[in-house]
Amino acid sequence: MESSRPTDGPWLVVGLGNPGPGYAATRHNVGQMVLDELASRGGLTFKTHKTNATVAEGRLAPGGPRFVLAKPNTYMNVSGGPVSQLLRFYSLDPSRLIVVHDELDIPFDTVRLKFGGGHGGHNGVRDIVAATGTGDFTRVRVGVGRPPGSQAAADHVLKAFSADERKNLPILVGDAADAVEQIAAEGLTSAQNRFHAAR
Repeated sequence: MESSRPTDGPWLVVGLGNPGPGYAATRHNVGQMVLDELASRGGLTFKTHKTNATVAEGRLAPGGPRFVLAKPNTYMNVSGGPVSQLLRFYSLDPSRLIVVHDELDIPFDTVRLKFGGGHGGHNGVRDIVAATGTGDFTRVRVGVGRPPGSQAAADHVLKAFSADERKNLPILVGDAADAVEQIAAEGLTSAQNRFHAAR
């Protein structure tokens, strides 16, 4: 069904994670780390917003695409409410939504991009699909790798990156931020050709 909402507005980029300083450095919050990088590139500042998120708006480069960068104030597994509210507030179709999140099934230091599909067991994505009624949005999947040995996946994502991982974390975050910018400026296929061929 055709949406009546415009598809030429800003790009809504949502970085998933858990609120509070205790979670800020964990693998589960890498999506929010990517948003901090994007905001830094554009000199944008996050501010409280009525949609239960913190939001930074603007262009990252003169003449470039407009962005709404948003971090839900909720815990990861109830991210859908704020995302649904943001889409309504900015009158955006879900095709203008880019969700940046951690991904266990992708090795650390790897970025994978896709549009649509299921939630892949990711609780944040699952809740966004449930709240918006669609999976038709773009995902920037930031690899955090599977836990070592018998460690539970839930424990793995709630722990900070290892010392070795932290050495390369700025590169990974930068790659994911580059992917967001390229998706918005040149389209998903162009970004996939660059980042999927890199590994």
